[in-house]
Amino acid sequence: MRGRESAPRVPELQGLEESTALRFSVLGPVRAWRGAEPLPTGSPQQRALLAALLLREGRAATAGELIHALWGDEPPSQALAAVRTYMSRLRKVLPPGVLVSESGGYAIGTPQEGALDLAVAQELAAEAERVKNSGDLFHARAVLNEALGLWEGEALASVPGPYAETQRTQLEEWRLQLIEFRLDMDLEQGCHAEAVSELTALTATHPLRERLRELLMLALYRSGRQAEALAVYADTQRLLAEELGVDPRPGLQELQQRILQADPSLTEPSAPLAPEPAAAPARPPAQLPASILDFTGRAAFVAELSEALSSAADGRGTAVATLAGIGGVGKTTLAVHVAHEALGAFPDGQLYVDLQAAEPETVLGAFLRALGTADAAIPDSLEERAALYRSVLDGRRVLVLLDNARDAAQVRPLLPGTAGCAALVTSRVRMADLAGAHLVDLDVMSPEEALQLFTKIVGEERVALEREAALDVMAACGFLPLAIRITSSRLAAHRTWAVSVLAEKLANERRRLDELQVEDLALKATFELRYGQLEPAQARAFRLLSLADGPDISLAAAAAVLNLPVDETEDLLESLVNTSVLESATPGRYRYHNLVRPYARACAERDEQPPSERDAAMSRLLDFYLATAAGVYAIERPGDRLVDDLEPTEYPGLTFTEGPTALDWLNTEAASLLSCVWQSAGTDRLRRAVDLLWAAKDLTESGANSHQYETTARAMCEATQAAGDARAEGRARTVLTDIHLVSGRIQHAEKQARLAMERAASVEDTTALSWAANNRGLICLLQGRYAESRTFFERAIEGYRAADNRVSEATGLCNLSRAHLGMGNVSQAVEIAQLGVAAHTELGRTVRLANSHYALGIALNRAGRHTEALSQFSEALSLFSDHRQRPWEGTTHFRIAETYLAAGRLVQAAHHAEKALAFECIGGDHTRGNVLTLLGRVLDQLDETSRARACWRDALSLYELLGDPEAGELRGASLEVMYSAD
Repeated sequence: MRGRESAPRVPELQGLEESTALRFSVLGPVRAWRGAEPLPTGSPQQRALLAALLLREGRAATAGELIHALWGDEPPSQALAAVRTYMSRLRKVLPPGVLVSESGGYAIGTPQEGALDLAVAQELAAEAERVKNSGDLFHARAVLNEALGLWEGEALASVPGPYAETQRTQLEEWRLQLIEFRLDMDLEQGCHAEAVSELTALTATHPLRERLRELLMLALYRSGRQAEALAVYADTQRLLAEELGVDPRPGLQELQQRILQADPSLTEPSAPLAPEPAAAPARPPAQLPASILDFTGRAAFVAELSEALSSAADGRGTAVATLAGIGGVGKTTLAVHVAHEALGAFPDGQLYVDLQAAEPETVLGAFLRALGTADAAIPDSLEERAALYRSVLDGRRVLVLLDNARDAAQVRPLLPGTAGCAALVTSRVRMADLAGAHLVDLDVMSPEEALQLFTKIVGEERVALEREAALDVMAACGFLPLAIRITSSRLAAHRTWAVSVLAEKLANERRRLDELQVEDLALKATFELRYGQLEPAQARAFRLLSLADGPDISLAAAAAVLNLPVDETEDLLESLVNTSVLESATPGRYRYHNLVRPYARACAERDEQPPSERDAAMSRLLDFYLATAAGVYAIERPGDRLVDDLEPTEYPGLTFTEGPTALDWLNTEAASLLSCVWQSAGTDRLRRAVDLLWAAKDLTESGANSHQYETTARAMCEATQAAGDARAEGRARTVLTDIHLVSGRIQHAEKQARLAMERAASVEDTTALSWAANNRGLICLLQGRYAESRTFFERAIEGYRAADNRVSEATGLCNLSRAHLGMGNVSQAVEIAQLGVAAHTELGRTVRLANSHYALGIALNRAGRHTEALSQFSEALSLFSDHRQRPWEGTTHFRIAETYLAAGRLVQAAHHAEKALAFECIGGDHTRGNVLTLLGRVLDQLDETSRARACWRDALSLYELLGDPEAGELRGASLEVMYSAD
């Protein structure tokens, strides 16, 4: 980065304690500290001299070199005296021995490690390079960001002199190279949308830097914005021709062609699977069952187990490996395959036994005979047989495969006791109590592995003709190897069947297990065997937990279903995990394999008596979710009275003291919670289910689980209408109105809001009536009907006041401010929004305080008070981020971009507009169209005309798709030339 002088080095600084250690910075203002105390660095020329010494990295500089560094070719007559004066002053500031004279020159001794910010940045950049080369992009990016974080504005800020100017230019170039390096890693990790925002601002600041342009094109292309990516090239080509009279470099031209051709290699490469180990020749004695010829996949498990066995054979590692998993997952098949792969490592033999119905004494007798022990020499007791068995194995290299073990007690006497031997154990029980064992949990196949096995048995031609149907069959089988083998064997036996015929048979979940049998293979029998071995409490939990439709269930929710204390529930569920009838992907969460669940439900319908027990379990689960979600709503919106008007619950929920923890729970439980709501349609739990949906409204405003939330709300509208429950229907339609508003579907929102008001009014549900009126006001506001919106907002505020709901009243005031703004009452809009902010501020840093800052920011921007507006938006952005309201974050970035544009700060406006596109926004495609229109205006003023046109074309497409009147305005605003091709 900088030239290296040949001047001699001076000794490093010594003897400084950490509390008084010197630190220097040049990546910003030139500063010095001793410990935490800042040191005076003097005049600009004195700081320039200090910088020149620091940047020589301990090498001495002559007085002449320093004079040239400060004044160039025309120094003042007293330059030498001035340098000596600066040196004298620095010596007084710095500790003794730091500033030294040597060979007629001056130097600062090499600072201790970490003392100069530039040196730290260089070390971090080098480390990032090393880490990236090792393949750890995430860590490399973090290290590089740490390096970039050392810059505090412009390097050598305000330092005069030609040397400082040269170094400043080089340091800025290096910083840009580091940024490009980091952005390149961002794209490798798939962070395309996030990178676009930063790259847009960087290219606006450095319009002729082709590497940034190349990264921007790639980021836009990978974000699905091909037209804009090509427009960036067109702008680059034009700017280079106008400013430098050159064409884009070959790499940029090649990228343009690859984008035009939709080159698939522009997407990230995927790492290939590791090859399976080659089979080793068999060695007698050999009791292993034959390995299955069509063994497929499992490469990672094969490698892991093979390494464990190899380490044991060499005396390097664990001598016991256990393979646990659900029935039908392929434990025996995998274990036999791995054992055959490892034959060469165990030349003295391989022993095998199916322990399902065997006792250890009998097994030991058989093993001893196989190892050459005469019958007369085999003792009677278990302990003596086990001791003799270990003695016989001493000095040998033997592999023992113990299949279908019940528990660790059954296995222990059968384990070898010396190095060189190994045992491979399969069981449905996870043998955590088997000391020193290498535990492997076998999961279902990947979709690719499953399809590969299916194809091997059925035939490539049949599968190729009906690939989608084959994938449906794999999904119905839950990617369970035994189920796949059964279905593929059925197809192989029925040559006239199409794959789609079998897919249709397996589509019925209640009949699925009956279809999964062929000759002596039956999945249901495998499940029944394990169910019959469960203790009564385990069997009850196995049945009742299956009733909930969610993808998994938390420990606390499971305790509600079972009506048991949490500790007792955890012990019970962990015992089911250990027996492989339940799975636990993460601590405290449990799930069924999707073929086990229908079997467990069938058991519940048959064995759970009386039937009211099933309804009671689901009622407790709904109560738990509603009570907890109400608590989350209350902690996010302290003082909001909505929670007082929800349906009462009998079973308690969780309580939270912090908002982030509460939101963590809501987002983690979203899928299971919404499934519980859906399951309550058509039951006497309907009203509670609708209120749960309302209390969990943060799920739609945060952007998480929004699709499932919407489909559930639609189902609740239909269910409440079918039940003739006007109160529940009014609330369900209020929820659906909110969803449409967030998504920007204004006409749909208006229809639902009208119905919500009608239903709420018919039963005098004042809570829902106020919400519906507020929603009607928002809709009118978006449609430009400002007088009507004012009427609806005032009606909503009146209802909130009557209910003493100060939080919603303050929100209504902020909305009313927007109506006045639309009517041209700017000063009144500012005053009303300030009242909303004041009211929300009294209630703490809530998400609704963010909304009030947002509303005040809009009003202030319209009033031309841009600095104040940006301050309000900054507060809103911080709060929305704290409360994980990503669509609102995006919308706030849009408003910030508007404000920067109004203030004439174009680079910042482009940056925040791109942020809005990366986050997405409240209002869906309508707001996205607005952001693209704004971004086009900014880019046009930045002379990025081709990309500006691409943004406007995209905006126009969105408006036309939505039937938005802004399409006509955009098309008719003298922009036809801008939409035309270059």
